[in-house]
Amino acid sequence: MQDHLIRRVVILGGGSAGWMTAAALAQSIQRDCDITLIESEEIGTIGVGEATIPPIRQFNQMLGIDEDEFLRRTKGSLKLGIRFVDWGMLGHSYFHPFGSYGRPFDLVQIQHWWQRAHAQGRALALDEYCMAWAAAKQGRFERPSPDPRHVLSTYDYAYHFDAGLYARYLREYAEARRVKRVEGKVRSVQQNADTGFIESLTLESGEAIAGELFIDCSGLHAVLIEGALKTGFDDWTHWLPCDRALAVPSETVHFPPCTQSTAHTAGWQWRIPLQHRTGNGHVYSSAFMGDEEAARILMGHLDGKPLGQPRLIKFATGRRKQCWNRNVIAIGLSSGFLEPLESTSLHLIQAGISKLLAYFPDRDFDPLVIGEFNRVAATEVERIRDFIILHYHLTTRTDSALWRYCAQMPIPDTLQYRIDHFKRFGRLIPGDMDLFGNASWLAVHMGQMNWPERNDPLIDYRDANGTEYLEKLRLAMAHAAQGLPTHRAHIERHCQAI
Repeated sequence: MQDHLIRRVVILGGGSAGWMTAAALAQSIQRDCDITLIESEEIGTIGVGEATIPPIRQFNQMLGIDEDEFLRRTKGSLKLGIRFVDWGMLGHSYFHPFGSYGRPFDLVQIQHWWQRAHAQGRALALDEYCMAWAAAKQGRFERPSPDPRHVLSTYDYAYHFDAGLYARYLREYAEARRVKRVEGKVRSVQQNADTGFIESLTLESGEAIAGELFIDCSGLHAVLIEGALKTGFDDWTHWLPCDRALAVPSETVHFPPCTQSTAHTAGWQWRIPLQHRTGNGHVYSSAFMGDEEAARILMGHLDGKPLGQPRLIKFATGRRKQCWNRNVIAIGLSSGFLEPLESTSLHLIQAGISKLLAYFPDRDFDPLVIGEFNRVAATEVERIRDFIILHYHLTTRTDSALWRYCAQMPIPDTLQYRIDHFKRFGRLIPGDMDLFGNASWLAVHMGQMNWPERNDPLIDYRDANGTEYLEKLRLAMAHAAQGLPTHRAHIERHCQAI
């Protein structure tokens, strides 16, 4: 029988994308295949203090990584959600939680009971009925309870960590499992004259690295998927106009178990607390603000003393027309870029790796497999794109040109349909392959002032006392949060960095 198995995989690029891919392949392909990763110490990575979303925990668990050891090695902290400041309107904030708002107690969803009670002046802000916020606002954290009857089971969590340290940690993991690292920069790419498939990469040293499957983790350079194969790019800057970021670390002053995103006149600023420093960045649109002004805003809104000078990153939001072209699969920034507003950068790497394993090819590179990979990849990233656009488009701010543009810009039909449904009856319409669930969409709709015009009509037929339930829920959550250790105390007890 003819052997169709791939025996040589070449990963171009290190950083988070390269070493996450290498680690996952090393864990999954345990024999009869050589895995080589090429990276250059001279080529920097975009990696800053990374904020993540809960699925990253599944990735680490797949690798068999101990959570506390991982947090120690990456100087990481815990994350219960994202606090948004000045997005819907100046002076207003809301919380996007990991987890749910309470637990279902009636056939009618909880947000409809809250909406009715709030309109009657008998309920506080929606955030107050969410366990993740009850803990985050007090700076407290503990892992969720396994008891589904307890309010401490109703939230989830993710991490903040140093992306460079994470890549280093995964490099050790991968190299201990037969991944070969080659230092060098690519000088030329050799392609088959008939098929266009890549056959080898020649480094500046003259060494040639041959392969059958190539994974492009070369970041925004997209050396293989675009530089060699000219795959093409769908630009989304008309929907997401921010195209630059300035990043700088600072001393840690506040240590909340959440990320903070503060909107400014032409973009927004992130704050990511790590054990040893705070990651800060200003994402903005060069069409509405110059680099010097953006730097002044960033440096003027740091909580602690800066630990360096701002580093400029230029990007274009969009996706590659194909993430898999011939025998090249793009993972990470080489496949496209979505700004880090909802902390999806590492998740998109993880999603790419999951698809790579689910549709792993043989040497025939069946077009049917490639087509399905690209269909799924496109749908996944478009759903995330729509969720991020939601934050920009649903704003009442008129104080600057960027926000006026975002409020008035045409948006994808897929998103407009979901906005219209929520506006009418407060109903959350799921999309295919949604990453973010109902609680996430609810948080942003309500936080960005997309108030429903009417309640779900079914509520008028129900006998449940929703207002009483909501108040009991709020008090139970506040009481439970008081009993949790502080975020700092949890870190010091379980995963203090050495």
